Amino acid sequence: MTEFLIGSIETLAAYAPVWGFFLVFFFMTVESSFIPFPSEVVMIPAGFLAARGELTFGMPLLDAGVCVLMGTAGSLTGALINYGLAAKVGAPFLERYGRYFFLPPPSLRRAEELFRRYGAGATFVCRLLPAIRQLISIPAGLARMAMRPFLFWTGLGAGIWVLVLTAVGAFIGARTATMGYAELVHTGTAMIKDNTVWLIPTLVLLFIGYVLLTKRIMASSPQENSASHSGS
Repeated sequence: MTEFLIGSIETLAAYAPVWGFFLVFFFMTVESSFIPFPSEVVMIPAGFLAARGELTFGMPLLDAGVCVLMGTAGSLTGALINYGLAAKVGAPFLERYGRYFFLPPPSLRRAEELFRRYGAGATFVCRLLPAIRQLISIPAGLARMAMRPFLFWTGLGAGIWVLVLTAVGAFIGARTATMGYAELVHTGTAMIKDNTVWLIPTLVLLFIGYVLLTKRIMASSPQENSASHSGS
């Protein structure tokens, strides 16, 4: 399937100067919904084309920035589709019929387990993990997670992932004049895998630090309020 998608994206590259940003948004919406495929086949070539000046504005930094925005917006849209469908149809329907929509029960149960254990943290960290990133929005929808934190953590995780992919594509594009799309995607994917060993733990530590800081602030607020009332 990956090779088929690479061939399709390569064919559509001829329309990149006009339709490139829309295509990024469209494919990332599909990628983030219940039809999973590797986001690497979209965002790495997008970064490559941006670096080569082959997108709408012909300005590498601007084009790359718009690619990140459109890719993140597409990821959020797809995540909202999953969230809404899960909230509407419920867990029994997904357990019974999910396999017909690329949602096998073992994958669904794994996503539910991660969400129950880590909550909002799962919607952030899992956006950076292959195979599970598209599915983590489903248990969030089943649990009817509050929309604001869902959008924040999903958007943050998706934005970081899209930024990494775009940056890898731009890095290759700035150093390579010609490269086939298949080679481009595989080269960029290999670069990401080689650095995942430090990227994911760093992001997890940042999230843990944020949670601990938030809990500390929330715990100190009542004490400060009571102290101010007693002083008055």
